[in-house]
Amino acid sequence: MSEPKRAIRPSDEVILKATNLKKYYPIRRGVTRRIVGHVKAVDTVSFELRKGETLGVVGESGCGKSTLGRLLVQLEAPTEGTVEMAGRIVKAGEEMRRLRRDVQIVFQDPYTSLNPRMTVGDIVAEPLLIHRKELDLKGRERDRVKELLDQVGLNPEHINRYPHQFSGGQRQRIGIARGIALNPKVLVCDEPVSALDVSVQAQVVNLLERLQRELGLAYVFIAHDLAVVRHISHRVAVMYLGEFVETGDKDQIYNHPMHPYTQALMSAAPVPDPVLQARRQRIVLTGDVPSPANPPTGCRFHTRCWKAESICSTDHPQLIMRGEGEAAHPTACHFAEEMVEVVTG
Repeated sequence: MSEPKRAIRPSDEVILKATNLKKYYPIRRGVTRRIVGHVKAVDTVSFELRKGETLGVVGESGCGKSTLGRLLVQLEAPTEGTVEMAGRIVKAGEEMRRLRRDVQIVFQDPYTSLNPRMTVGDIVAEPLLIHRKELDLKGRERDRVKELLDQVGLNPEHINRYPHQFSGGQRQRIGIARGIALNPKVLVCDEPVSALDVSVQAQVVNLLERLQRELGLAYVFIAHDLAVVRHISHRVAVMYLGEFVETGDKDQIYNHPMHPYTQALMSAAPVPDPVLQARRQRIVLTGDVPSPANPPTGCRFHTRCWKAESICSTDHPQLIMRGEGEAAHPTACHFAEEMVEVVTG
């Protein structure tokens, strides 16, 4: 994908802030269902999101990306930590209702996230009806639904059709229309293109970029595809076993990866240039991903890291600034400064 031409740049206004977010799922056993441990899906994650900004979150399956997205929209209650919207901590009651308007989510699978018994018009209109008092549409819900369908590139005349009558890409557009119905400030995109064909992926990504320019949206974009994340993101966070291990501007992450896990991810991404691809050194990680129910002590990546030393198994590295000059960015690695640059094309 080519570098997008953006009409707006992220402002300095922080609209969403997560502080020390944790989500532990209890492990229960026996007849009494006693708690014998916890699955640490998300463990002490903090970040800020600015108006008009896209934060890409990458990492392998099971690292906690989707759980983080659900915590941000309060589909899951955090075990610890807070989510702030425009400087106000989100709590139950009116604060939660306001969050529902300001932060929406687009799910990975557009087929399972849309009710097959509801028409497209009813699906997109549902948030409008729930928040009718705040929006003051004065009975114009149906007209607003048609506007939304047209805004995402669908025929407004198909308002009475059902989800099974649309293709996968069209269903994802329906999900996006539902997501922007309340004019949110933040849209959490949980792998919105991973279930789509490559050509359709490009169309959906271009749609998200256009909506960001037109509406000033901020995105938390969760994905596996490093090329898509590089194309759409302003900043990138690399996640491993429930933690952010490296964050920074996309150019810092892709051109100067400092954490060994990030380097392994970058080395696995294909490059369209065969000459450059032949020159690249592939980093093959050994061992299996540890269980989030029993993560390693110290650095959670040390069991698979070729740079690990004794300190890595005992001292947990902090996500602090490492490196020099323009390449310096937060990395949770004791030996980040010693990492060599990985060519990513």
